[in-house]
Amino acid sequence: MAIVKRIEDVPEIDLSGDEAMGARKQVLIGPADHAPTFAVRLFTLEPGGYSPRHAHPYEHGVIVLEGEGELHTPEGPRALSVGTVALVPPGEEHQFRNRGAGPFKFLCIVPRHVEE
Repeated sequence: MAIVKRIEDVPEIDLSGDEAMGARKQVLIGPADHAPTFAVRLFTLEPGGYSPRHAHPYEHGVIVLEGEGELHTPEGPRALSVGTVALVPPGEEHQFRNRGAGPFKFLCIVPRHVEE
């Protein structure tokens, strides 16, 4: 059965702490929806906000929906803006940062098991 819902109805998880600031996540599609292979997450970084610097054993795709940001990789920062897509390969250390005056929003598509 198809699942249809509105983004504003999906609970937000505050990720802010020692390694992240002004960062929130919503699991738009995931195990709770019985998605068999992938999960879609929406991240929102407030102005000046950033995700933790981290690496993991799976790739993920990124699609920027709103705002201006950067993807920090071992090769240096890469500019991200509306309409930009990115692939972060497995094992690569990375971090997302908001470089704009408003919210920076992006979708992150990962294997389903990441959200289990």
